[in-house]
Amino acid sequence: MPFLNLSHVTTYTYRQPVSFGEHRIMVRPRESYDQHLLSATLDIEPRPSDVRWLQDVFGNAVAIATFDRPAARLVFDSRIHLMHEPADLDHVDIEDYARTYPFTYSSEEIPDLLRSIERQHLDPRRQIDSWARRFVGTGQTDTLTLLSDMTTAIRREFTYVARAEKGTQTPIETLERRKGTCRDYAMLMIEAVRALGFAARFVSGYVYNPTAHDQRLGGGNTHAWVRVYLPGSGWVEFDPTNGIIGNRGLIRVAVARDIYQAVPISGTWAGFPGSFLDMEVAVNVSVAGPPPVPVSVPDQKEPVRC
Repeated sequence: MPFLNLSHVTTYTYRQPVSFGEHRIMVRPRESYDQHLLSATLDIEPRPSDVRWLQDVFGNAVAIATFDRPAARLVFDSRIHLMHEPADLDHVDIEDYARTYPFTYSSEEIPDLLRSIERQHLDPRRQIDSWARRFVGTGQTDTLTLLSDMTTAIRREFTYVARAEKGTQTPIETLERRKGTCRDYAMLMIEAVRALGFAARFVSGYVYNPTAHDQRLGGGNTHAWVRVYLPGSGWVEFDPTNGIIGNRGLIRVAVARDIYQAVPISGTWAGFPGSFLDMEVAVNVSVAGPPPVPVSVPDQKEPVRC
């Protein structure tokens, strides 16, 4: 049960002061049984005129910031201290009827899962379908083995290449090029498991090394992976970039049906053409000790906290 310190700093720089429109910030990890926020701060420079929080349709925590003065630099500095409880393959318990593939989701669950089963990308020559079918044996196939084999196959057969540019390859491009980033791999696996009838969602968050022996790809920036719905365990994590099954080394921030619903920071600015210079992102996750235990001091009033 490691305690983690997390820093995520995004800096935009401009040639001269520009004005800023509304910005949407999604960097606060989700509260759940396996990750518990102990403290969270979000500092923004220049200071916004207003910041309000909301939960989107997927339950992600989103900050909406508005500004009333121009600046040549815009910084979002998120600092998190959380407790993380890793779970792995041994903790995946699947209902009897879903332990072998193919299976059908129950009538109670299917209405809420349908949009997560729908394909998002065209596949006119059924390339994704054919690739996904290689993990299905003749007759019935163990469900968890199928998903695990697909996860590790992407890790083993594709070349991870970091890419700072915006955008994501289509699943077919990733399949043909045999290389990509974590977000490319996530979208490929989502489309592949959806082709087999599974409900899957895109996850944006952070990756870290739980021990000195673990070396994860995708650190130093936000990370992307997949959640697949398995009756009996619910949404289970699969990280094709690192071949991880379970949440060991993975911190969830945003869960969405499509990658474009899970962008960490988005917003607008107005100024002279060519004003934008650069965007820098620095993410650091370190294993830390538990928070200090409060000590009561006699004859002193404890301040009110909220």
